Amino acid sequence: MPQHDTEQNQPNGASPGQVAVVPQVTSARGSWWGPVDVSGLDGLFTPEERDQALRVRTFVDNEIRPNIAEWFSAGHFPREIVPALGTLGVLGMHLKDYGCAGRSAVEYGLAVQELEAGDSGLRTFVSVQGSLAMSAIYKHGSPDQKQEWLPKMATGEAIGCFALTEPDSGSDPASMSTNARHEPGGDWVLNGKKRWIGLANLADVAIVWVQTEEPGKGLGVRGFVVPTDTPGFTATVIEQKMSMRASVQCEIELDNVRLPASALLPADTAVGLSGPFQCLSEARYGILWGAVGAARDSFTAALEYANHRTQFGTPLTHFQLTQAKLANMAVAINKGYHLAHNIGRAKDGPGVTPEMISTGKLDNTRMAIEVAREARAMLGGNGITLDYSPQRHANNLEAVRTYEGTDEVHLLTLGRSITGVGAFQAPGAQAGGAK
Repeated sequence: MPQHDTEQNQPNGASPGQVAVVPQVTSARGSWWGPVDVSGLDGLFTPEERDQALRVRTFVDNEIRPNIAEWFSAGHFPREIVPALGTLGVLGMHLKDYGCAGRSAVEYGLAVQELEAGDSGLRTFVSVQGSLAMSAIYKHGSPDQKQEWLPKMATGEAIGCFALTEPDSGSDPASMSTNARHEPGGDWVLNGKKRWIGLANLADVAIVWVQTEEPGKGLGVRGFVVPTDTPGFTATVIEQKMSMRASVQCEIELDNVRLPASALLPADTAVGLSGPFQCLSEARYGILWGAVGAARDSFTAALEYANHRTQFGTPLTHFQLTQAKLANMAVAINKGYHLAHNIGRAKDGPGVTPEMISTGKLDNTRMAIEVAREARAMLGGNGITLDYSPQRHANNLEAVRTYEGTDEVHLLTLGRSITGVGAFQAPGAQAGGAK
Protein backbone atom coordinates (compact mmCIF):
# COMPACT_ATOMS: atom_id res chain seq x y z
CA MET A 1 0.00 0.00 0.00
CA PRO A 2 1.38 3.51 -0.80
CA GLN A 3 2.88 5.30 2.14
CA HIS A 4 1.25 8.51 3.31
CA ASP A 5 1.68 11.14 5.96
CA THR A 6 -1.34 12.77 7.54
CA GLU A 7 0.54 15.42 9.47
CA GLN A 8 3.32 16.90 7.37
CA ASN A 9 2.72 19.75 4.91
CA GLN A 10 -0.97 20.13 5.75
CA PRO A 11 -1.50 23.93 5.56
CA ASN A 12 -4.30 25.61 7.48
CA GLY A 13 -5.97 22.38 8.48
CA ALA A 14 -6.22 21.16 4.89
CA SER A 15 -6.98 17.49 4.29
CA PRO A 16 -5.00 14.94 2.23
CA GLY A 17 -5.82 15.17 -1.44
CA GLN A 18 -6.63 18.89 -1.36
CA VAL A 19 -4.89 20.97 -3.98
CA ALA A 20 -2.98 23.15 -1.49
CA VAL A 21 -1.37 20.07 0.05
CA VAL A 22 1.89 18.74 -1.39
CA PRO A 23 1.19 15.07 -2.25
CA GLN A 24 2.41 12.64 0.38
CA VAL A 25 1.77 9.25 -1.22
CA THR A 26 4.92 7.53 -2.42
CA SER A 27 5.75 4.58 -4.62
CA ALA A 28 6.33 1.29 -2.83
CA ARG A 29 9.46 0.82 -4.95
CA GLY A 30 10.69 4.40 -4.72
CA SER A 31 9.76 5.77 -8.15
CA TRP A 32 9.95 9.57 -8.30
CA TRP A 33 6.68 9.46 -10.21
CA GLY A 34 4.87 8.17 -7.14
CA PRO A 35 2.36 5.31 -6.97
CA VAL A 36 1.01 6.00 -10.46
CA ASP A 37 4.19 4.40 -11.86
CA VAL A 38 3.13 0.81 -12.56
CA SER A 39 5.34 0.32 -15.61
CA GLY A 40 8.82 1.50 -14.63
CA LEU A 41 8.47 5.09 -15.84
CA ASP A 42 11.41 6.21 -13.73
CA GLY A 43 13.72 3.99 -15.81
CA LEU A 44 12.89 5.89 -19.00
CA PHE A 45 14.65 9.08 -17.96
CA THR A 46 18.21 10.08 -17.12
CA PRO A 47 19.13 11.50 -13.71
CA GLU A 48 19.54 14.94 -15.33
CA GLU A 49 16.06 14.73 -16.88
CA ARG A 50 14.63 13.65 -13.53
CA ASP A 51 16.31 16.54 -11.73
CA GLN A 52 14.94 19.04 -14.26
CA ALA A 53 11.43 17.68 -13.72
CA LEU A 54 11.74 17.77 -9.94
CA ARG A 55 12.95 21.39 -10.02
CA VAL A 56 9.74 22.34 -11.79
CA ARG A 57 7.68 20.15 -9.44
CA THR A 58 9.13 22.00 -6.46
CA PHE A 59 8.22 25.32 -8.07
CA VAL A 60 4.66 24.11 -8.62
CA ASP A 61 4.38 22.85 -5.03
CA ASN A 62 5.66 26.14 -3.61
CA GLU A 63 4.20 28.75 -5.96
CA ILE A 64 1.13 27.30 -7.67
CA ARG A 65 -0.54 24.76 -5.37
CA PRO A 66 -1.11 27.17 -2.47
CA ASN A 67 -2.70 29.79 -4.75
CA ILE A 68 -4.34 28.09 -7.73
CA ALA A 69 -7.83 27.70 -6.23
CA GLU A 70 -7.99 31.42 -5.53
CA TRP A 71 -6.59 32.34 -8.96
CA PHE A 72 -9.04 30.03 -10.72
CA SER A 73 -12.02 31.26 -8.72
CA ALA A 74 -11.14 34.91 -9.32
CA GLY A 75 -10.28 34.43 -13.00
CA HIS A 76 -6.82 35.81 -12.30
CA PHE A 77 -3.64 35.17 -14.26
CA PRO A 78 -0.69 35.66 -11.88
CA ARG A 79 1.47 38.02 -13.92
CA GLU A 80 3.69 38.31 -10.87
CA ILE A 81 5.14 34.80 -11.28
CA VAL A 82 6.27 35.31 -14.88
CA PRO A 83 9.81 36.46 -13.93
CA ALA A 84 10.13 33.39 -11.69
CA LEU A 85 9.21 31.18 -14.66
CA GLY A 86 11.96 32.93 -16.58
CA THR A 87 14.43 32.23 -13.79
CA LEU A 88 13.27 28.60 -13.76
CA GLY A 89 14.32 28.45 -17.42
CA VAL A 90 11.04 27.22 -18.91
CA LEU A 91 10.30 30.17 -21.24
CA GLY A 92 11.56 29.15 -24.66
CA MET A 93 13.20 26.24 -22.85
CA HIS A 94 13.73 24.19 -26.03
CA LEU A 95 15.30 27.06 -28.01
CA LYS A 96 19.03 27.74 -28.19
CA ASP A 97 20.91 31.02 -27.75
CA TYR A 98 19.31 34.45 -27.15
CA GLY A 99 19.20 33.68 -23.43
CA CYS A 100 17.13 30.50 -23.89
CA ALA A 101 17.94 27.33 -21.97
CA GLY A 102 18.50 25.09 -25.02
CA ARG A 103 17.16 21.97 -23.29
CA SER A 104 16.01 18.79 -25.05
CA ALA A 105 12.47 18.06 -26.19
CA VAL A 106 12.13 15.41 -23.48
CA GLU A 107 13.26 17.83 -20.76
CA TYR A 108 10.78 20.41 -22.03
CA GLY A 109 8.03 17.78 -22.02
CA LEU A 110 8.83 16.80 -18.46
CA ALA A 111 8.74 20.46 -17.41
CA VAL A 112 5.35 21.22 -18.94
CA GLN A 113 3.71 18.10 -17.52
CA GLU A 114 4.82 19.24 -14.07
CA LEU A 115 3.42 22.71 -14.75
CA GLU A 116 0.10 21.29 -15.94
CA ALA A 117 -0.09 19.14 -12.81
CA GLY A 118 -0.36 22.57 -11.17
CA ASP A 119 -2.78 24.04 -13.71
CA SER A 120 -3.36 24.01 -17.46
CA GLY A 121 -3.58 27.80 -17.51
CA LEU A 122 -0.04 28.22 -16.24
CA ARG A 123 1.28 25.59 -18.66
CA THR A 124 -0.62 27.38 -21.45
CA PHE A 125 1.23 30.60 -20.69
CA VAL A 126 4.56 28.80 -21.03
CA SER A 127 3.40 27.21 -24.31
CA VAL A 128 2.11 30.46 -25.80
CA GLN A 129 5.26 32.32 -24.78
CA GLY A 130 7.80 29.70 -25.87
CA SER A 131 6.26 27.32 -28.38
CA LEU A 132 4.18 29.87 -30.26
CA ALA A 133 5.39 33.48 -29.97
CA MET A 134 9.09 32.83 -29.33
CA SER A 135 9.21 29.90 -31.76
CA ALA A 136 7.70 32.05 -34.51
CA ILE A 137 10.43 34.65 -34.09
CA TYR A 138 13.11 31.98 -33.64
CA LYS A 139 12.08 29.99 -36.73
CA HIS A 140 10.98 32.76 -39.07
CA GLY A 141 12.34 36.06 -37.76
CA SER A 142 15.16 38.32 -38.87
CA PRO A 143 18.34 38.63 -36.78
CA ASP A 144 17.14 42.00 -35.53
CA GLN A 145 13.73 40.62 -34.52
CA LYS A 146 15.36 37.76 -32.67
CA GLN A 147 17.79 40.00 -30.83
CA GLU A 148 15.12 42.54 -29.92
CA TRP A 149 12.57 40.12 -28.49
CA LEU A 150 13.89 36.67 -27.59
CA PRO A 151 16.22 37.61 -24.68
CA LYS A 152 13.48 39.66 -22.99
CA MET A 153 10.90 36.93 -23.55
CA ALA A 154 13.19 34.23 -22.14
CA THR A 155 13.45 36.11 -18.83
CA GLY A 156 9.79 37.05 -18.72
CA GLU A 157 10.56 40.75 -19.06
CA ALA A 158 8.41 40.75 -22.19
CA ILE A 159 5.28 38.68 -22.87
CA GLY A 160 4.24 37.52 -26.31
CA CYS A 161 1.04 36.24 -27.87
CA PHE A 162 0.22 34.39 -31.10
CA ALA A 163 -2.78 35.54 -33.14
CA LEU A 164 -4.07 33.05 -35.71
CA THR A 165 -7.67 32.11 -34.83
CA GLU A 166 -10.52 34.45 -35.82
CA PRO A 167 -14.18 34.71 -34.81
CA ASP A 168 -15.19 32.91 -38.03
CA SER A 169 -11.99 31.00 -38.75
CA GLY A 170 -10.85 28.29 -36.36
CA SER A 171 -10.02 24.86 -37.74
CA ASP A 172 -9.84 26.34 -41.25
CA PRO A 173 -7.25 29.12 -40.99
CA ALA A 174 -7.02 29.43 -44.77
CA SER A 175 -10.38 31.18 -44.60
CA MET A 176 -9.06 33.97 -42.34
CA SER A 177 -10.21 37.45 -43.30
CA THR A 178 -7.72 39.58 -41.35
CA ASN A 179 -5.58 41.20 -44.02
CA ALA A 180 -2.47 43.26 -44.60
CA ARG A 181 -2.25 45.87 -47.35
CA HIS A 182 1.22 46.69 -48.70
CA GLU A 183 1.52 50.40 -49.35
CA PRO A 184 3.79 52.06 -51.94
CA GLY A 185 6.13 53.45 -49.29
CA GLY A 186 6.81 49.94 -47.94
CA ASP A 187 4.57 49.99 -44.87
CA TRP A 188 1.97 47.33 -44.16
CA VAL A 189 -1.51 48.17 -42.83
CA LEU A 190 -3.36 45.45 -40.92
CA ASN A 191 -7.12 45.20 -40.43
CA GLY A 192 -9.32 42.50 -38.92
CA LYS A 193 -10.12 40.56 -35.77
CA LYS A 194 -8.58 37.62 -33.93
CA ARG A 195 -10.21 35.60 -31.15
CA TRP A 196 -9.13 33.25 -28.35
CA ILE A 197 -5.68 34.80 -28.23
CA GLY A 198 -3.93 33.91 -24.99
CA LEU A 199 -2.44 36.74 -22.90
CA ALA A 200 -3.06 39.37 -25.60
CA ASN A 201 -4.07 42.02 -23.05
CA LEU A 202 -0.79 41.52 -21.16
CA ALA A 203 1.47 41.00 -24.16
CA ASP A 204 4.20 43.37 -25.24
CA VAL A 205 4.41 41.81 -28.70
CA ALA A 206 1.96 39.87 -30.85
CA ILE A 207 2.75 37.51 -33.71
CA VAL A 208 -0.18 38.19 -36.03
CA TRP A 209 -0.96 36.01 -39.04
CA VAL A 210 -2.88 37.69 -41.87
CA GLN A 211 -3.84 37.33 -45.50
CA THR A 212 -1.82 39.34 -47.99
CA GLU A 213 -3.91 37.98 -50.89
CA GLU A 214 -7.50 36.86 -51.35
CA PRO A 215 -8.67 34.30 -48.73
CA GLY A 216 -8.61 30.75 -50.03
CA LYS A 217 -5.79 28.25 -50.00
CA GLY A 218 -3.68 30.20 -47.54
CA LEU A 219 -0.73 30.79 -49.87
CA GLY A 220 -0.74 34.50 -49.04
CA VAL A 221 -0.68 34.09 -45.27
CA ARG A 222 2.18 35.97 -43.64
CA GLY A 223 3.21 36.71 -40.07
CA PHE A 224 4.03 40.08 -38.53
CA VAL A 225 5.80 41.06 -35.31
CA VAL A 226 3.43 43.64 -33.83
CA PRO A 227 4.31 45.66 -30.72
CA THR A 228 1.02 45.84 -28.83
CA ASP A 229 1.38 49.58 -28.19
CA THR A 230 1.04 50.19 -31.93
CA PRO A 231 -1.94 52.53 -32.60
CA GLY A 232 -5.02 50.58 -33.69
CA PHE A 233 -4.18 47.40 -31.73
CA THR A 234 -6.82 46.60 -29.10
CA ALA A 235 -7.13 43.47 -26.92
CA THR A 236 -10.36 42.76 -25.02
CA VAL A 237 -10.51 40.01 -22.39
CA ILE A 238 -13.09 37.25 -22.92
CA GLU A 239 -14.95 37.04 -19.61
CA GLN A 240 -17.18 34.46 -17.89
CA LYS A 241 -15.26 31.35 -18.91
CA MET A 242 -15.80 27.94 -17.31
CA SER A 243 -12.32 26.74 -18.29
CA MET A 244 -8.75 28.09 -18.16
CA ARG A 245 -9.76 30.65 -15.55
CA ALA A 246 -6.20 31.13 -14.29
CA SER A 247 -5.25 32.17 -17.80
CA VAL A 248 -6.44 34.99 -20.06
CA GLN A 249 -7.91 34.77 -23.55
CA CYS A 250 -8.76 37.79 -25.63
CA GLU A 251 -10.27 39.14 -28.80
CA ILE A 252 -7.92 41.37 -30.78
CA GLU A 253 -9.08 44.13 -33.09
CA LEU A 254 -6.67 45.53 -35.67
CA ASP A 255 -7.84 48.90 -36.98
CA ASN A 256 -5.46 50.28 -39.58
CA VAL A 257 -2.42 49.05 -37.66
CA ARG A 258 0.51 50.49 -39.58
CA LEU A 259 3.80 48.61 -39.47
CA PRO A 260 7.17 49.11 -41.16
CA ALA A 261 8.43 46.55 -43.66
CA SER A 262 10.80 45.29 -40.96
CA ALA A 263 7.82 43.92 -38.97
CA LEU A 264 7.25 41.13 -41.51
CA LEU A 265 8.64 37.70 -40.57
CA PRO A 266 11.03 37.47 -43.53
CA ALA A 267 12.03 33.80 -43.73
CA ASP A 268 10.81 31.70 -46.66
CA THR A 269 9.56 29.20 -44.05
CA ALA A 270 6.99 31.80 -42.95
CA VAL A 271 5.24 31.98 -46.33
CA GLY A 272 1.78 30.42 -46.32
CA LEU A 273 0.17 28.34 -43.61
CA SER A 274 3.31 26.27 -43.07
CA GLY A 275 4.64 29.21 -41.04
CA PRO A 276 2.06 29.11 -38.24
CA PHE A 277 1.64 25.33 -38.53
CA GLN A 278 5.30 24.79 -37.61
CA CYS A 279 4.66 26.72 -34.40
CA LEU A 280 1.40 24.86 -33.73
CA SER A 281 3.31 21.57 -33.90
CA GLU A 282 5.59 22.83 -31.13
CA ALA A 283 2.59 23.79 -29.00
CA ARG A 284 0.83 20.47 -29.64
CA TYR A 285 3.95 18.65 -28.55
CA GLY A 286 3.82 20.45 -25.21
CA ILE A 287 0.13 19.62 -24.83
CA LEU A 288 0.63 15.88 -25.31
CA TRP A 289 2.94 15.96 -22.28
CA GLY A 290 1.03 18.52 -20.27
CA ALA A 291 -2.28 16.68 -20.37
CA VAL A 292 -0.71 13.63 -18.73
CA GLY A 293 0.49 15.84 -15.88
CA ALA A 294 -3.08 16.97 -15.23
CA ALA A 295 -4.20 13.32 -15.29
CA ARG A 296 -1.46 12.31 -12.85
CA ASP A 297 -2.38 15.08 -10.43
CA SER A 298 -6.06 14.04 -10.61
CA PHE A 299 -5.10 10.42 -9.89
CA THR A 300 -2.93 11.45 -6.94
CA ALA A 301 -5.68 13.61 -5.45
CA ALA A 302 -8.16 10.73 -5.68
CA LEU A 303 -5.69 8.23 -4.17
CA GLU A 304 -4.78 10.44 -1.22
CA TYR A 305 -8.43 11.20 -0.56
CA ALA A 306 -9.38 7.52 -0.77
CA ASN A 307 -6.55 6.59 1.62
CA HIS A 308 -8.07 8.77 4.33
CA ARG A 309 -11.79 8.80 3.57
CA THR A 310 -13.68 6.18 5.59
CA GLN A 311 -17.16 4.95 4.65
CA PHE A 312 -19.00 1.93 6.07
CA GLY A 313 -16.18 1.63 8.58
CA THR A 314 -13.47 1.14 5.95
CA PRO A 315 -11.04 3.41 4.04
CA LEU A 316 -12.15 3.73 0.42
CA THR A 317 -8.92 2.16 -0.84
CA HIS A 318 -10.00 -1.14 0.73
CA PHE A 319 -12.95 -1.48 -1.64
CA GLN A 320 -12.50 -3.47 -4.86
CA LEU A 321 -14.32 -0.86 -6.95
CA THR A 322 -11.96 1.86 -5.74
CA GLN A 323 -8.90 -0.25 -6.53
CA ALA A 324 -10.28 -1.08 -9.98
CA LYS A 325 -10.80 2.61 -10.75
CA LEU A 326 -7.32 3.53 -9.56
CA ALA A 327 -5.75 0.66 -11.52
CA ASN A 328 -7.53 1.65 -14.74
CA MET A 329 -6.49 5.26 -14.28
CA ALA A 330 -2.87 4.31 -13.60
CA VAL A 331 -2.69 2.10 -16.70
CA ALA A 332 -4.12 4.88 -18.88
CA ILE A 333 -1.70 7.45 -17.46
CA ASN A 334 1.29 5.14 -17.92
CA LYS A 335 0.34 4.56 -21.56
CA GLY A 336 0.14 8.34 -21.98
CA TYR A 337 3.61 8.83 -20.55
CA HIS A 338 5.08 6.07 -22.73
CA LEU A 339 3.52 7.69 -25.80
CA ALA A 340 4.85 11.12 -24.86
CA HIS A 341 8.29 9.68 -24.10
CA ASN A 342 8.46 7.91 -27.47
CA ILE A 343 7.48 11.06 -29.36
CA GLY A 344 9.93 13.13 -27.31
CA ARG A 345 12.84 10.82 -28.05
CA ALA A 346 11.95 10.94 -31.74
CA LYS A 347 11.84 14.74 -31.64
CA ASP A 348 15.30 14.78 -30.09
CA GLY A 349 16.52 12.27 -32.68
CA PRO A 350 15.29 11.48 -36.18
CA GLY A 351 12.35 13.86 -36.00
CA VAL A 352 8.58 13.68 -35.69
CA THR A 353 5.78 13.61 -38.22
CA PRO A 354 2.45 15.47 -38.07
CA GLU A 355 0.62 12.19 -37.45
CA MET A 356 2.87 11.43 -34.45
CA ILE A 357 2.06 14.80 -32.91
CA SER A 358 -1.65 14.34 -33.69
CA THR A 359 -1.66 10.88 -32.10
CA GLY A 360 -0.18 12.23 -28.88
CA LYS A 361 -2.32 15.34 -28.65
CA LEU A 362 -5.53 13.48 -29.51
CA ASP A 363 -5.15 10.48 -27.26
CA ASN A 364 -3.48 12.03 -24.24
CA THR A 365 -5.98 14.90 -23.94
CA ARG A 366 -9.04 12.68 -24.20
CA MET A 367 -7.45 10.20 -21.76
CA ALA A 368 -6.70 13.00 -19.30
CA ILE A 369 -10.28 14.25 -19.36
CA GLU A 370 -11.62 10.77 -18.58
CA VAL A 371 -9.13 10.34 -15.72
CA ALA A 372 -9.99 13.76 -14.26
CA ARG A 373 -13.71 12.99 -14.43
CA GLU A 374 -13.27 9.58 -12.78
CA ALA A 375 -11.10 11.12 -10.07
CA ARG A 376 -13.72 13.80 -9.47
CA ALA A 377 -16.40 11.14 -9.04
CA MET A 378 -14.26 9.32 -6.47
CA LEU A 379 -14.21 12.48 -4.36
CA GLY A 380 -18.00 12.55 -4.10
CA GLY A 381 -19.58 15.91 -3.32
CA ASN A 382 -16.24 17.31 -2.15
CA GLY A 383 -14.98 16.87 -5.70
CA ILE A 384 -16.98 19.78 -7.08
CA THR A 385 -15.16 22.27 -4.85
CA LEU A 386 -11.91 24.03 -5.70
CA ASP A 387 -10.37 22.43 -2.62
CA TYR A 388 -9.58 19.49 -4.91
CA SER A 389 -7.99 19.58 -8.35
CA PRO A 390 -9.77 16.99 -10.57
CA GLN A 391 -12.86 19.06 -11.49
CA ARG A 392 -10.66 22.07 -12.27
CA HIS A 393 -8.41 19.89 -14.41
CA ALA A 394 -11.44 18.42 -16.21
CA ASN A 395 -12.77 21.91 -16.96
CA ASN A 396 -9.38 23.11 -18.17
CA LEU A 397 -8.86 20.04 -20.33
CA GLU A 398 -12.04 20.78 -22.26
CA ALA A 399 -10.22 23.85 -23.58
CA VAL A 400 -6.93 22.00 -24.03
CA ARG A 401 -8.73 19.32 -26.02
CA THR A 402 -10.19 22.01 -28.30
CA TYR A 403 -7.28 24.36 -28.93
CA GLU A 404 -4.30 23.61 -31.17
CA GLY A 405 -6.54 21.28 -33.18
CA THR A 406 -9.83 19.68 -32.19
CA ASP A 407 -10.23 15.91 -31.97
CA GLU A 408 -11.76 16.01 -35.43
CA VAL A 409 -8.77 17.81 -36.96
CA HIS A 410 -6.34 15.28 -35.50
CA LEU A 411 -8.52 12.34 -36.53
CA LEU A 412 -8.56 13.69 -40.08
CA THR A 413 -4.79 14.17 -40.00
CA LEU A 414 -4.39 10.53 -39.01
CA GLY A 415 -6.99 9.43 -41.54
CA ARG A 416 -5.09 11.20 -44.31
CA SER A 417 -1.88 9.47 -43.23
CA ILE A 418 -3.56 6.06 -43.11
CA THR A 419 -5.55 6.25 -46.35
CA GLY A 420 -3.64 8.77 -48.41
CA VAL A 421 -6.87 10.71 -48.89
CA GLY A 422 -7.45 14.17 -47.43
CA ALA A 423 -11.00 14.57 -46.11
CA PHE A 424 -10.83 17.98 -44.45
CA GLN A 425 -13.33 19.42 -46.89
CA ALA A 426 -16.83 18.17 -47.58
CA PRO A 427 -17.49 17.23 -51.22
CA GLY A 428 -18.66 20.28 -53.13
CA ALA A 429 -17.48 22.80 -50.55
CA GLN A 430 -15.80 25.95 -51.77
CA ALA A 431 -12.05 26.31 -51.14
CA GLY A 432 -11.39 28.26 -47.99
CA GLY A 433 -14.61 27.23 -46.31
CA ALA A 434 -18.13 28.60 -46.40
CA LYS A 435 -18.55 32.32 -46.87
